[in-house]
Amino acid sequence: MAQSVVIVGSGPTGSWLACELRLAGVPVVVLERETDVDPHSRALTVHPQTIETFALRDAHHDLLTEGGRIPSGHFAVLDERLDFRGLDTDFPFTLTIPQARTTELLRRRARVLGADLRSGHRVTDCAETDGAVRVSAEGPDGAYTLEAAYVVGCDGTRSTVRRCAGVEFDGTPHTALGTLGDVVLDDPPPGAVASAWTTEGTLMVVPLPDGRHRIAMHSPEDVRTDRSGELTFEDFRARVRRVTGTDYGMHSPSWLSRYGNTSRLARRYRRGRFLLAGDAAHQHMPAGGVGLNVGVQDAMNLGWKLAAVVRGRAPEELLDTYHAERHPVGADTIEHTQAQTALMMGFSPQGVALRSLLGKLIAEQPGLRDALAERLSGLSVRYAPPGPAHPLAGHRAPNLRLSDTRSLHDLLRDGRPALVDFGRAGGFDVEAVAGRIDRYRCPHPVGQTRPAWAGVSAALIRPDGYVGWATDETDAAVLAAGAPDALAAVYDPRRVAQPA
Repeated sequence: MAQSVVIVGSGPTGSWLACELRLAGVPVVVLERETDVDPHSRALTVHPQTIETFALRDAHHDLLTEGGRIPSGHFAVLDERLDFRGLDTDFPFTLTIPQARTTELLRRRARVLGADLRSGHRVTDCAETDGAVRVSAEGPDGAYTLEAAYVVGCDGTRSTVRRCAGVEFDGTPHTALGTLGDVVLDDPPPGAVASAWTTEGTLMVVPLPDGRHRIAMHSPEDVRTDRSGELTFEDFRARVRRVTGTDYGMHSPSWLSRYGNTSRLARRYRRGRFLLAGDAAHQHMPAGGVGLNVGVQDAMNLGWKLAAVVRGRAPEELLDTYHAERHPVGADTIEHTQAQTALMMGFSPQGVALRSLLGKLIAEQPGLRDALAERLSGLSVRYAPPGPAHPLAGHRAPNLRLSDTRSLHDLLRDGRPALVDFGRAGGFDVEAVAGRIDRYRCPHPVGQTRPAWAGVSAALIRPDGYVGWATDETDAAVLAAGAPDALAAVYDPRRVAQPA
């Protein structure tokens, strides 16, 4: 059987997936129809969970250096912003960095790791055969075919791979539009981000690294199901003036664009040897800047699983857990971006009242504010375990301090699962799983300040940073006997996890 994986599309989702597969030693070919990175992209925000994802592989430093840090987020441009500084993460902020630059950094990493990334190569067809997928493509030197163990469509909302797989893309057409412009402002608003909402429109202003500013907005005339004519600079500037009373001295537009709230979700993220990730799997209004982030998280969830299957370390059924875990995240993303669209476009008296009420509730109810912040940041995602399990199973593991010099993130940089012995059992034998997972024994018993972790004696952390298995057991013999069950909880969904 073919042992390589073909990824179609080299945006952030496809490039990060290529990085993950190459880290595990899987041969990867990435086919990208465009010859150059598109300098115009709506994605501008990298959320805390995505920064943390890159940090798990020590691949976050350039993003931190180049991106602007904003310690808050917004939900539907409500006046009450969501404070990220209280989130349980090493990165309690969002980064503003154009998607084009994020793509360049991830492509560079993929190439360094050995991915065969081919720009200017368009996939024309792909079909599953006996034990493989045959991919037909056209490149600068003409047509050719590839054979792969699996093909992953990271090729956007009009995905060729999704069409070849025959996967339905269910959803609703747009009912509202948005406009954006990248412009020079002679008199920009103060601060890292500015926003405004009136019955004349919704507006947000964010500085770009090149000295320009991005203005994204919605106007009452954008509540429509048709596509209006070309967006002109004069029209865009007039809209901004109606909302703010000023145009901030804008001039020299480098990009003007419209976008809609079309929302669709692939019915299956996997069909046979075809898999879907990113915009090929879900489409939605770019409210809150979550799109790129959800795609990268798709890739992180899929990468280690696909590598384990291709290399014969896990049964094929492990790939079904990709759909089981990420499809609900896609559905949740569509739900909250549609809700934000309704709030941003609620220019009627009823819409004004709804915004006012929700803003008051967020200000008065810290629990609601924190829940929205966790949801927007991506840190709230939990994967339901297949059966009875420890309460931490399926939760993201924070970057626990394990010694004076080591933290949990340090253990996951090679993309392998890590079995952490917190020292409460005095050490236990893991010979039964030796060579299949990395084991870290804390040099002395570690007491965790987080209540949920206070009694944990051992935990197996998946390569994507989520808890695959945990236990409060302190008997060393029982722990040693349970080590194979811990490994099965991560790699073999055919074995339902037992209570720890």
